[in-house]
Amino acid sequence: MSVRTGIGLDAHRLEAGVPLWLGGVRIDYEAGLAGHSDGDALIHAIVDAMLGAAALGDIGLHFPSSDERFRGAASVTFLEHASRLLAEQGWRVTNLDATIIAERPRLAPYSRSMRETIAGCLGLTPEQVSVKSTTTDGMGFAGRGEGIAALAVATIEDNA
Repeated sequence: MSVRTGIGLDAHRLEAGVPLWLGGVRIDYEAGLAGHSDGDALIHAIVDAMLGAAALGDIGLHFPSSDERFRGAASVTFLEHASRLLAEQGWRVTNLDATIIAERPRLAPYSRSMRETIAGCLGLTPEQVSVKSTTTDGMGFAGRGEGIAALAVATIEDNA
């Protein structure tokens, strides 16, 4: 059996009047993440981690912001597509670990829903998906409330 690991990182600025989506879950907050799609930085980081583990490029290669088909798209569709791409190459995700970096809003109450949503998209159990959140103690763009970032690590195995 072959095991690989990939890392993904994404960040988007916050914009008033836009819905906030993280981990495929709508978060009740005054601003959302600006992006060509729904701006879900957590899902974008996970997709990049998965694609990277399988050496299949990055999210921009498969879902370019220049493609109008993806304007406003739900990022969970990117996650499902990335899962199919991996399967076509003989890989499956076995574990995800992700951290959201945001000063506000408080995200811990949404963690379980995010884990369940992500797991459901990938055919995993919620126990195979970890979603945590942290702050930067007021430092940097996230600390100033200008945006949100996410970091993800994906472990994949071959289907042999």
